[in-house]
Amino acid sequence: MLHLGDLKPAGQGRSANPADWQQHFAVLAETARDPRLKAFYGQGAPSGDMPLQEVPMVALDVETTGLNPLQDGIVSIGVVPMTMTTVQSSLSRYWVVHPDVDLTPESVTIHSITHARIDAAPDLDVILEAVLQALAGRIIVVHCRDIERRFLNASLKARIGEGIQFPVVDTMALEARLHRKPASLLSRLLGRRARPTSIRLADSRARYGLPRYRSHHALTDALACAELLQAQVAHHFSPETLLREVWS
Repeated sequence: MLHLGDLKPAGQGRSANPADWQQHFAVLAETARDPRLKAFYGQGAPSGDMPLQEVPMVALDVETTGLNPLQDGIVSIGVVPMTMTTVQSSLSRYWVVHPDVDLTPESVTIHSITHARIDAAPDLDVILEAVLQALAGRIIVVHCRDIERRFLNASLKARIGEGIQFPVVDTMALEARLHRKPASLLSRLLGRRARPTSIRLADSRARYGLPRYRSHHALTDALACAELLQAQVAHHFSPETLLREVWS
């Protein structure tokens, strides 16, 4: 994905964060107008009371032309089904998408998706059913929820007139919770400002001894995110940790 650097995980534009996503999905399944979106909500959401070891998950990453979902568009999507013990690479999906905005030289440099590739690619509306089927019934794992949530929401609103909501486990938010502690009173009184720990995907993986992968490829970043969550749970939580303790 196009990373937001050290952006605080809790940014504007987040989807709703209901206490009970199962109940919320039941309501959304009744109110959604697009049949593809209705089917997505109809698959339901795992209960927040489920231990992580029982939760079906899918890691998601999108590449975009920029960082503003109201001005930029999605150029690729990668999804990797997973659990706490396995990464189901054989079931992974990857799509190059024709955005509804022009590519910028900066974005091409970052994700290497050129005009020639997007000219031959389908619009998101064409592959939307397949994308939603890949996500349905699973908890979506991302690294920076503001990207995937906001871009998918804005892209669907532009195409079908209604957005999308879904719960996520955000590995970037978990890293911030674990490694970005408030400065001590003494440090604040002395005016000391420590450089915040990086919570970028590659730097987060390095803390757990995970290998470095090629960045800014939607499928590879989704895989990297899946492995990062498994490492985070192994080091700081447990397979018995309840989903509600880590989702948003």
